[in-house]
Amino acid sequence: MDDLGEHNDAASLMADLRSRHPAFTAAVLADTVVTAQHRGERYEFRSKADALLAALRLAWVSDAFLAQVFYRAKAACQRREVPVLPRLFHRLSMMLAQVSIGDPVVMHPGVYIVHGQVVLDGIVEIHPGVVISPWVTIGLKAGNVVGPTVREGVNIGTGAKLIGPIDVGTGAMIGANAVVVSDVPEGTTAVGVPAAKSE
Repeated sequence: MDDLGEHNDAASLMADLRSRHPAFTAAVLADTVVTAQHRGERYEFRSKADALLAALRLAWVSDAFLAQVFYRAKAACQRREVPVLPRLFHRLSMMLAQVSIGDPVVMHPGVYIVHGQVVLDGIVEIHPGVVISPWVTIGLKAGNVVGPTVREGVNIGTGAKLIGPIDVGTGAMIGANAVVVSDVPEGTTAVGVPAAKSE
């Protein structure tokens, strides 16, 4: 009976997380705007068709952006309980840019993944305006399925690791190769191993 209760809790948790995934089109369009802006390209679009063309161009020139679109497609399929396709989209994302975003991850619209070699796993939430550099890991501490919550406008430097149930405040800066295992207050910078915070 306990095993069944745990299974039902896990199933309801996953259903809740999947229900929080943003709509595919809105998420891809927001990602397109943020990605184009960070790349120094035109990011104010005349119409949805204009934005779609920009998204297609970004998917052609940026493996990381294409992988992010595949993640969005995976999340949309999971939300609708479509079989098989989520695994296919996940594999394509990993093959093309080595971007692995786990099933429990909720990534809000308007996130910029600079390049590939990124791992996000566990019950992780990424808010709009976050910049994720290459070789970043956002994930779990052994024995705990809850990972970081990364608030709006956080910039995560190359090779940084954010581990465990921590909260990274709005506008924080995470230095390259930092290992963050505790909360980072809003607007502060975290550098080092383990990361120390400064104003």
